[in-house]
Amino acid sequence: MTSQTLSRDRLRIGPLELDVPVVLAPMAGITNTAFRRLCREYGAGLYVSEMITSRALVERTPASLRLIKHHESETPRSIQLYGVDPKTVSEAVRFLVDQDLADHIDLNFGCPVPKVTRKGGGSALPWKSDLFRAIVEGAVRAAGDIPLTIKMRKGIDADHLTYLDAARAAEGAGVAAIALHGRTANEFYSGQADWASIATLKETISSVPILGNGDIWSADDAIRMVRETGCDGVVVGRGCLGRPWLFGDLAAAFRAESGEISWDEARAATAKPPLGFVMAAMRRHTELMVEFFDGEEDRACRDIRKHVAWYYKGYGVGGDIRRALATVESLEQMDEIFATMDPSLPYPGEGAEGPRGRAGSPKRPILPHGWLDSRTSDDIDYSELAEAERDDSGG
Repeated sequence: MTSQTLSRDRLRIGPLELDVPVVLAPMAGITNTAFRRLCREYGAGLYVSEMITSRALVERTPASLRLIKHHESETPRSIQLYGVDPKTVSEAVRFLVDQDLADHIDLNFGCPVPKVTRKGGGSALPWKSDLFRAIVEGAVRAAGDIPLTIKMRKGIDADHLTYLDAARAAEGAGVAAIALHGRTANEFYSGQADWASIATLKETISSVPILGNGDIWSADDAIRMVRETGCDGVVVGRGCLGRPWLFGDLAAAFRAESGEISWDEARAATAKPPLGFVMAAMRRHTELMVEFFDGEEDRACRDIRKHVAWYYKGYGVGGDIRRALATVESLEQMDEIFATMDPSLPYPGEGAEGPRGRAGSPKRPILPHGWLDSRTSDDIDYSELAEAERDDSGG
């Protein structure tokens, strides 16, 4: 971090004011209430639910109702929806508002996974500009006083960019903020995010906050993104996998950036956790998962297994221990494994930093037949697209 200090106001999203301009990105199977609570214990910001399909919510499926559940400590409550039908999306938003289940609602137009894009959802949808506008306008009306935001990608591929047109339409519809992941759908999570596109969006849209997303692996990255692009805040996804304390690093960095604390204080607050710290974080995560699953410890342990590689990235933890943790069945067994580990093992530095989570290579987006032939939705078969909303979670 440099010693440069830029004075920045707190991030405002409608009536919400965030002490730190940081948003936890929705991640399917990750950002349930347990993980959100864990991240919140380390830092500050806005912590968004995993992506919920609008139709599942309208139909009140038990799984979708579980996924939108917030703990009483979670304030403000933030839920992300996705859908392809304006009427259904509006009904889902209205349900959240009428039942007082959210303080902030986000719409997903950025998911690149094939099961979503093949039915016209996620990052495929903004190509149909009239459909995009209808969904956003209807959702804003249904949200009323609750701030509604959107998250999107640059477009489908380099030849089919949509983010500027979509942002102008969203601004006109009255959204409270716009988040941009600096990749196209076909890039998936490969290569480097195009931060220049975030800067272009910020130059284009001036009436609402612009949030940048993509390749924020550290607090340094977040500050650099804000300085390089002029964005009003950052959205952090894969960078916090197995590293929920990143939100503490981010809070310290942004407070230094605003002049509230010195950069020396921010550097001192940056986590360099020994192994025991990581073990405690994983155990706390598991305890919160047990609570989320209504006391089903075995189910919580099955869920925590996917986090093992992320938590211990770079640490000198042997393969036998990693395999044992990746098959753990109870908190008691977890404690027995932890008892064989050295909690004083120091932070490995660079080995624990940098990219984590899925990356892969560019891939051709799977789209509905003829999707790219027109920017309008005149030829859409909504009965077919509705299949994009059958799951409870979109990712």
